[in-house]
Amino acid sequence: MTRRQHYVDFYDGPARDGRPLGLVHGNCQAEALRVVLAGSPGMPWQLVRLPPVHELTVEDLPALSSLLARSTLLVAQPVRDGYRGLPLGTGELAARLTPGAGVVRVPIVRDMAVHPWQVIVRVPDGAEPPVVPYHDLRTLTGRSPVDADLPAAAAASRAELARREARDCDVAVSDLLPSFGVDAVHVLNHPGNGVLVALARRVQAALGVPVDAADPGRALLGGIRAPLERIVLEALGLDVAQTRAHWLVGGEPLAASTVVAAQRAWCAIRPDVVEEGLRRYADRLPLLGLARR
Repeated sequence: MTRRQHYVDFYDGPARDGRPLGLVHGNCQAEALRVVLAGSPGMPWQLVRLPPVHELTVEDLPALSSLLARSTLLVAQPVRDGYRGLPLGTGELAARLTPGAGVVRVPIVRDMAVHPWQVIVRVPDGAEPPVVPYHDLRTLTGRSPVDADLPAAAAASRAELARREARDCDVAVSDLLPSFGVDAVHVLNHPGNGVLVALARRVQAALGVPVDAADPGRALLGGIRAPLERIVLEALGLDVAQTRAHWLVGGEPLAASTVVAAQRAWCAIRPDVVEEGLRRYADRLPLLGLARR
């Protein structure tokens, strides 16, 4: 299937079903949230599938503008104005909606509680580590944790999400994450279905529509699942029977040692990535037992 076929409703306009149009804007989480909202029986808007914001190009702007001019709802993650040199910011899109349209800003869920050493490192050339697109601070530092305070690290991660929600969003979900245990996220930026449904219900409540979002019956963001380490589960008071030593990628097991070896070799030839990772997450290293000794 071509990209145009995948996003045919975006490019050609959806087959109308009598409801007003609505859009959900952001990264892969936004599309997962759209799926949950669109599957709700009481949803008053016809929600159109959009490409994720990081894939939108200047050639896509006419199609996006056409949809915005016909839409009466925007559910959006916080996206800065002028994102990647294009008018794709949440405020920029909201200003081009039908007059009187509703806007609900939702968080970008990042939760390092059950994967405390897992991080994403952005560098100018967009390079990602081999095997899986996530770094491990133990690999980046070349150190083994000593006296890590994992409960404090989990609290700090969720407090940062709560801070961003208070600053940028109309609804929040950080307060619910502890209740989902190991199912809160599959990797730090891919929440489980339960979190997505909870967020969808809060969006519905904010809109004043029936709060009836439900699990779609398939994992929406479960293509990559990180190991669940016993030391972390014990520290957080979670069920150690859910420990898993390997990754799952596309449903297939992948040894953690394979990931570590490949990424250690890659980091040796990408010192710029290591430097940026250590700079970006310097404040987390002491909590994770990785401060220089």
